[in-house]
Amino acid sequence: MKGKPPPRGRSTLGWWYTATGKARERKMWGTIVGIGGALLFPVVNNVLGLGWEAKSIPITLFIVLALGLNVVVGFAGLLDLGYAAFFAIGAYTMAFLTSTVSPIGFVREGNHVNFFLAMFVSSAVAALFGVLLGAPTLRLRGDYLAIVTLGFGEIVPLVIKNTPEITKGTQGMNPIGYPEIPGLQFAVDPIPWYYLIVAVLMVSVLITARLRTSRVGRAWAAMREDEVAAASMGVNLVTTKLFAFALGASFSGFAGSIWASYLQVIAPEQFDFSVSIFVLCMIILGGLGNIGGVIAGGLLLGFVDRILFDWINGLVHGVGAAIGNQDLAIMDVSRSRQLIFGVALVAMMLLRPEGLFPSATRRAELHAAEEDEGALEQERAILVDVER
Repeated sequence: MKGKPPPRGRSTLGWWYTATGKARERKMWGTIVGIGGALLFPVVNNVLGLGWEAKSIPITLFIVLALGLNVVVGFAGLLDLGYAAFFAIGAYTMAFLTSTVSPIGFVREGNHVNFFLAMFVSSAVAALFGVLLGAPTLRLRGDYLAIVTLGFGEIVPLVIKNTPEITKGTQGMNPIGYPEIPGLQFAVDPIPWYYLIVAVLMVSVLITARLRTSRVGRAWAAMREDEVAAASMGVNLVTTKLFAFALGASFSGFAGSIWASYLQVIAPEQFDFSVSIFVLCMIILGGLGNIGGVIAGGLLLGFVDRILFDWINGLVHGVGAAIGNQDLAIMDVSRSRQLIFGVALVAMMLLRPEGLFPSATRRAELHAAEEDEGALEQERAILVDVER
């Protein structure tokens, strides 16, 4: 076992159980703090007068997206650059089932599908498209798989844009049905939306955490490391890959259905390539394969995108108004978000490729070569000393 050796007088097995117990205890307390923080956030936000209740909704929802993409990229090792397409499919499925401008006749006439049923249908439709995307790409790896998924991510918005008789094209679909729960005002109050998305997030974390340690999760890990070796050990690569694509797509479709209902209007421009890259940045920043790291990366990037950029804009506009500089007074820093996120992504890949909060497996994979090289250098130094 690599890493810190067991203390003297203690067996390796006993030391390992102690270390594992401490790790589980840290995870338990981290989970408790995370759940408590999420549930108490609206109260703290109201007490401090931050005004972040509306901004917290997209941040939390995009973390759900990141958890789904983490299944595909982090667990299974399949690079998906068209993840926003499933987000769009989920959103438009919700619109088709609940909107008064739906192409489905009985829905358009006012017979809307229940919101919560429509959410699960949207997730199932997105999962189906995930299988349809995964089936032709079973033999593709690495860059070739990335190119195919990128093409799929570009095709879906184009199809939506060029079928106005079904999707209303660039005009967008509006209005879209929202949840109807007695005592909760989803139409005017963002807090019920926040708690709904937090509930979805908690379920998503539970599902991914259980899957990671399950037989399927071990099959994903084996496939990610070496497909040939995994197949020789009895892993069915076809079903394993398809399940990863389907599950990741279902998360995205679920999030898309909520996003459409929350915004009340959707258009193809909302699901472009930048969405896929933004979600990918979340999991790379946090740490591929690490659920806690993905959540932390999502919170950090969401804070920068939704809160920090607005604060910087206000600061720049104030400086521009104070010194009489019209260019600064109208500058929009958020227009450079893609450049900023791109630079940050490149910097992370160069300086800390395992992410800010990597899993133990990911850290070991990336630093094993460095450790082996260091051991080799030590052996060479010993040989030189012996020869002398």
